[in-house]
Amino acid sequence: MKIAMIGTGYVGLVSGVCFSDFGHEVICVDKDPRKIEMLERGEVPIYEPGLDELMEKNVAAGRLSFTGDLKKAVDGVDAVFIAVGTPTRRGDGHADLTYVMAAAEEIANALTGYAVIVTKSTVPVGTNRQVEETVRKANPNAEFDVASNPEFLREGAAIDDFMRPDRVVVGVESERAQQVMGDIYRPLFLRDFPIVYTDLESAEMIKYAANAFLATKITFINEIAMLCERTGANIKSVSKGMGLDGRIGNKFLHAGPGYGGSCFPKDTSALARIGQDHSAPLQITETVIKVNDEIKRRMVEKLQDLLDGSFNGKTVAVLGVTFKPNTDDMREAPSLTIVPALIGGGAKVRVVDPQGRREGESLLPGATWVEDTYEAAKDADLLVLLTEWNEFRALDLGRLAKGMATPRMADLRNIYDESDATRAGFEKYVSVGR
Repeated sequence: MKIAMIGTGYVGLVSGVCFSDFGHEVICVDKDPRKIEMLERGEVPIYEPGLDELMEKNVAAGRLSFTGDLKKAVDGVDAVFIAVGTPTRRGDGHADLTYVMAAAEEIANALTGYAVIVTKSTVPVGTNRQVEETVRKANPNAEFDVASNPEFLREGAAIDDFMRPDRVVVGVESERAQQVMGDIYRPLFLRDFPIVYTDLESAEMIKYAANAFLATKITFINEIAMLCERTGANIKSVSKGMGLDGRIGNKFLHAGPGYGGSCFPKDTSALARIGQDHSAPLQITETVIKVNDEIKRRMVEKLQDLLDGSFNGKTVAVLGVTFKPNTDDMREAPSLTIVPALIGGGAKVRVVDPQGRREGESLLPGATWVEDTYEAAKDADLLVLLTEWNEFRALDLGRLAKGMATPRMADLRNIYDESDATRAGFEKYVSVGR
C-alpha cells in the first residue's frame, strides 16, 4: 500500500515509521523545511526510544521518505493520514481544528484518484464529517472516503504500542474504505490483534472517552493519596490492593504530582467542552480537570512545608522535568507549575533531566541546567524527585545527603522509602500518600 502521512510530529512520525516497517511505502509530509531537512539527514526531531533505528532501517530499505511537497506526496496514494496538531484553543477549551481543515483542503486539491482520507489526530466528535464537507467543497470531483483512526500511543513506549496494540479503532462508512484500512493493518490482524470497526462518531468518541477515563483513574488515586497522608494509610498498599481487583486493574494507580503530557490535559478539556456544547455536561471530567490542577498546587505547598514555609534564598535540585520518563515532552508537565513557583518564591533551582533541556530551557527561565545529579544536589537545601527516569531510581542516597547543605527530599514519585532515606542521612523525607 502507498501511504502519505501529513505531519511529522509525535503521532505522524511514529505512525509513518511503523507503517513503513509493515512493508508499506510511506511518504511523510511537513511544512516545516527544517524538520524535513533533519529527517532527511537521519535526525529525529523528537525523543522516542528506538525510533531513530527503525527510521534508519526503513529509509535504507526505500520504504520511507520525507518531503515538504504535499501534492507530490498524495499523488497516487491508497490512503492519506492527517496527523497534525489539535491544540487546545485559547479561551474556550475546544480543540483547535485549524490545521486539520487546512490539511483536508490541501489534500482535496492534490488528489489524483481514489483515496481514503484518514484522521489520525485526536479530534472532537463530528470532525470527520467536517473533513468530508471541506474536501467536497474544495474538489467536488474528488473520489474519496473518510475514516477515523485514533491513536493510542504512550510516549516512551510508542513503537511497542503501535506494533502490539490492545486494539485498533477504525471508523468507516463504506466497504471500499474498510478494505483499504484492513489491508493497511493486515500485519496486525494476522497476529490476532483486534481491529474494531465502527462508525465515524463512535471512533472519535472512543479516543476521548478512553483518555478521560485514564485521567480520572490517575486523579482518583491522587485524591486517595492525600487522604492516606491524613489518615496514616500507605498509598502503595492501597493501590496494590485495589489493582489486584480484575475489575479495576493495576495500571494508572500510581500516586504522583498530577497528570500532564500531550493528551490527557488537552483531551479532558475538549471532552468537557463537547459535553457543554451538547447540553450533556460531563461533571466527572470537569471535576478531574479541577482536581488535577489542585494536586499540582498541593505539591508546591508540600515543598514549602519542607523548607519551613519559604523558598526564598534556598537552593533546590529538581530531578526530572518532562511529564514522564522516556520522552522529551514538557507539555502540561507538573514541573511547569512547581519549578516556576520555586523560582518565583526566591529559590535557586538546578534541573537535571536526560532529555528535558531542549524544550525545558525556554519553558523554565531562571533554572540552571546541570548534567550530574550529585553536582545538582551539592550544597542544596532540598532535593525534589519529580520524574521517575531510570537513572534516578538507584541513587546513592548517602552521597546525596552528605553533599547537601540541609539534606531534605521530596520524593513525588514514591521511588524510595523513608527508612532508607533516613538511614542515608536525610533529615526530612516526604512522599505522596505515605
